[in-house]
Amino acid sequence: MRHRFHALCPYFAMFPESFVETWIDRLTKPGDLVLDPFCGRGTTPFQALLMGRKAVASDINPVAYCVTKAKTNAPSERALMRRITFLENRYSPESWEQQRLKLPEFFQCAYSPATLRQILYLRASLAWAELKTDCMIAALVLGSLHGETLKSGSYFSNQMPHTISTKPQYSIRFWKERNLRPPERDAFELLRQRAAYRYESPCPQADATVFMSDFRELPKFLIRQSYRPRCIITSPPYFDVTNVEEDQWLRLWFLGGPPGLKKGTRSGDYRHATRTAFWDFISDMWRSLSRVAGEKTDVVIRLGGKSLDPSEIVQGLQATSVFTRRKVSLLHHEVSVLKNRQTNAFRPGSKGLAFEVDCHFLMK
Repeated sequence: MRHRFHALCPYFAMFPESFVETWIDRLTKPGDLVLDPFCGRGTTPFQALLMGRKAVASDINPVAYCVTKAKTNAPSERALMRRITFLENRYSPESWEQQRLKLPEFFQCAYSPATLRQILYLRASLAWAELKTDCMIAALVLGSLHGETLKSGSYFSNQMPHTISTKPQYSIRFWKERNLRPPERDAFELLRQRAAYRYESPCPQADATVFMSDFRELPKFLIRQSYRPRCIITSPPYFDVTNVEEDQWLRLWFLGGPPGLKKGTRSGDYRHATRTAFWDFISDMWRSLSRVAGEKTDVVIRLGGKSLDPSEIVQGLQATSVFTRRKVSLLHHEVSVLKNRQTNAFRPGSKGLAFEVDCHFLMK
């Protein structure tokens, strides 16, 4: 059965755990170290732990860091439930009414007053970067912060996609045109329900090491701690496909960001406007990987782009690998055509990603 932590917080542009499982099984043995420098929702490190491997991961995006850390450093279910009850007992609705009224119109339309007060309290109270329990609670909130309320009672918000945060003005217009109102949700009770559901699957025996950092800074952390991965499995941000600052702005707000779209303020988004800038970025990736890899390291990369064709991706990855100043051989590549694109769920008829390319390299 699929481990229930895998879907802790649905994410746009994420690869399935079956992809990671296949490569880990093929390239590593129990006890080996697996690295993902662009960990996203943490699929690679979490699956590595489930398979008895060690795992190191990093991401510059606070949402990715929080979700990955929660999954790979999970508290016990008992400790988690105690913490939720503790927070609930200290909650005073009246203390958060003025804060609620100060928020922009989007929030008033997105959440019922009672639910929004609870969300504000949790946002201010959770030490998610320090405590295991609070990190898991924050990740559970992020997974329920917005979603298809008309289909499920698992979300706090008015009707929204569950993978991305739609833009404020678009959302307000959408709700008003359809006379949609936010549901009444008790955040604490919903958190208990979601926690019980996720913990139906047993937690891994070990924890992963997770950093919130730019991938270019990763070598100084890993070299200092003498980590040398046997295998690197990752998916760098695609060219001209998604923008973290826009698509995750509401989740970024819950973790301490601004209450609206303000690019460049929190996540250090890696989106690039030109091919030259994008391939420079990929060159930096290879430079960083070469500094942390062992004498013989397998590197599996999944990459895509709306305006890149498969041959350009393969050739680009090969060409930029020279910046490792090591011998890098392309052992295998495969192109996957995407039929059920995620963009169809919230942007019908839009031009989304048509394919992805998987490349397996050996670095010596």
